[in-house]
Amino acid sequence: MATAPAASGKPCPACDQPDYRVLFHATDRLYRTTEETFRLVQCRGCGLIRLDPWPSPGQLRRYYPDQYWFAPGACAADRLEEAWRRLVLSDHLEFVRRALRDSGESGLVLDVGCGGGLFLRLLRERGLPVLGLDLSPQAAAVAWKHNQVPAACAPLHAAPLPAGSCALITMFHVLEHLENPPAYLEAARSLLKPEGRLVVQTPNAACWQFLLLGENWSGLDVPRHLFSFRACDLEHLLDCCGFQVLRRKYFSLRDNPAGLATSLAPWLDPMARRVRGVREGPRLRLFKDLLYLALVMASVPFTLLEAACHAGSTIMLEARKKP
Repeated sequence: MATAPAASGKPCPACDQPDYRVLFHATDRLYRTTEETFRLVQCRGCGLIRLDPWPSPGQLRRYYPDQYWFAPGACAADRLEEAWRRLVLSDHLEFVRRALRDSGESGLVLDVGCGGGLFLRLLRERGLPVLGLDLSPQAAAVAWKHNQVPAACAPLHAAPLPAGSCALITMFHVLEHLENPPAYLEAARSLLKPEGRLVVQTPNAACWQFLLLGENWSGLDVPRHLFSFRACDLEHLLDCCGFQVLRRKYFSLRDNPAGLATSLAPWLDPMARRVRGVREGPRLRLFKDLLYLALVMASVPFTLLEAACHAGSTIMLEARKKP
């Protein structure tokens, strides 16, 4: 296994504090795109956790599998997985629909980092105009072909939209991947209508799962996550970028139980098995999927409890532009 590279020597991106402590070294436990180890550090000033040093853009591209989003197929396991994904996206849908209602705005919903576009398809089925944005041409193609929703391949600052054209922008598990999260938030602020809403979600490094599991917590997703935000870090970032937080949610039916299950048994995670190219026949695949589902269901009580204590493994925020 390759050793971690030397420290970058760069100060904290949030507070410019040069001092940090090394939390631990970790590798790509989920997809196994590399055998390198990476250093996670925590700023001694503001407490922000980050990968140090950051991989170069060329290195980062190698750590992203060609296809790590869901594209429906015809077999029983695929049908089961799509039905499950539709079910667990229900609370995302309700969070977004309430944000739209409360804003009083109407118009386009832009999903940044849309992946295969299933979430947008569910919104469109409820009569909302939608557009997806992703950096992967393959993801945008899946959104068009399998979910019949429009998607563009571009960073947010180059989105093919005029300023003030979006009623709502979502960023589910996007900011932690970016070298410059403020640039995306500033671009979102420009694209939103006066009372438009921004919905962001990231893993929450202040959760019980991280406390208990350390480097084995799937929310770290080394080396693809450059930052590991706590809820307070995310709120501070939004405030600095001109947003006012209106609502917080510490539980995601899609992400919290599955995240714990994947932390405990990454070899069972359906997407990880697909990315790793694990050889398994239809019956074995279905058996493993059902076993993983059982582990996810068993994780629900614990994840509900930690979320009730505001220590859930994800944090979802609704924000609007400051007056």
